Formats: sequence, structure tokens, C-alpha cells
Amino acid sequence: MTNTVQMLETYPAEIGLERQQLAKVIDTLTNCAQTCTACADACLSESADELPRLARCIRDNLDCADICTTTSSVLSRHTGYDARVTHAQVQAAIQATKTCGDSCQEHAEHHEHCRICAQACRETEQALNDLLPHVEPSGQAPRQPSQAAPQQG
Repeated sequence: MTNTVQMLETYPAEIGLERQQLAKVIDTLTNCAQTCTACADACLSESADELPRLARCIRDNLDCADICTTTSSVLSRHTGYDARVTHAQVQAAIQATKTCGDSCQEHAEHHEHCRICAQACRETEQALNDLLPHVEPSGQAPRQPSQAAPQQG
């Protein structure tokens, strides 16, 4: 169990997203990042003759892990929220999870860690696709970043 739901429920201002769905996406992203990191490490532990075939998979795993971690962080912050940034980050994460899922799927028959990772990427990609319409920019975002900052007293 994570603290994600509890943290979102204690946020004192309006979030503008359904908190349970948002918590699920954040947790799914965190899980995917960990799974991709572990899969990259497992790929590196395969026999030396396998490494050339796994090189792209390792790269895709590491890219996906970093993008999922960043997306989780962006989705966890709501003060000075800019839907344009969040929307772009979610789109990047959708692409990263799709690319990594496809890459791992190519090796899933021979490497169980790649099968598990492909599944985690597919689940995360779906969760992000479900969230994407809810973070669509409305055109009402501040024109300058300074206008998005919380007002001081």
C-alpha cells in the first residue's frame, strides 16, 4: 500500500482530477519505473552473447523508467498547475511505455523479466491513456510561468 491516495486527499486546494484515478496512475507509473529499472538490470545480467540483442531493450527500459518517474512527480504536484505541461508529459509517458512494452515483448518468450516488464508497460500505457482526456489543456492557463505561482499573502 502506498501513501499516494492519502497525500492527494490531504491536498488543501482543488485538484481538478478524480483523486482515486490520479493516485492509481501515479502508483502505476512508480511501479512501471521500478519494473523497467529491474528489467534493464536483468538484461545486463544475461549472457554476453545476448547483450547485443538486448541493447535496445535496455535503452528503452532506462528511458521508460526515467520518463515514468518524472511523470509521477509532475502528476503529484498541483500548486501552480499548468495543464499544457502535464498533458505533454503524459503524452511522453504514453509513448515511452508503448515503446518499452513493444521492445520487451520482442524478448518475452526467452526472458521472463521482459515479459513482466512488457505487461507493466501495457498497464501503465492504458492508465495514462485513460487519464489523458482529463488533463487536456483548456486554453485558460496563465501566459507566463510567474502568473502560475501561488500568490503570497
